[in-house]
Amino acid sequence: MDNVHDEQKLLIDFTTCTDRRGSLTFVENAQLPFEIKRVFWIHHTPGGAARGAHAHRTCAEVIVPVTGSFDIGLVLRDGRSFSFRLDSPDTGLFIPAMSWCELRNFAPGTVCLCFASEPYTPAGYINNFLSFKHECAL
Repeated sequence: MDNVHDEQKLLIDFTTCTDRRGSLTFVENAQLPFEIKRVFWIHHTPGGAARGAHAHRTCAEVIVPVTGSFDIGLVLRDGRSFSFRLDSPDTGLFIPAMSWCELRNFAPGTVCLCFASEPYTPAGYINNFLSFKHECAL
């Protein structure tokens, strides 16, 4: 999925089964563009706080709003930018490696689940937008 041509190709719909007991949504490795190597979640985000504001050199992610909602600003390595409002637990957003990502406008009680293609490696992060643009030759 490195050659993303439109924002719809970044969205992944997960299977949800609903009956009188409620809903169950699941994810399997075959549904993602990578094998899951790490899972983490963001929660108890204070009002007005932003998360992300970095890029991963080699790690891709899929982000899912398990509950609540938030906005994501995304800049791909070719300079194209997209904005998303994630508010459904059965839709994830694929963030390719070498993409700048900022999460903001978290609704109270939001839980954001992230699947990553690599284990945590601090050296793999770019935490400055100008450095990101430089590494992407933008």
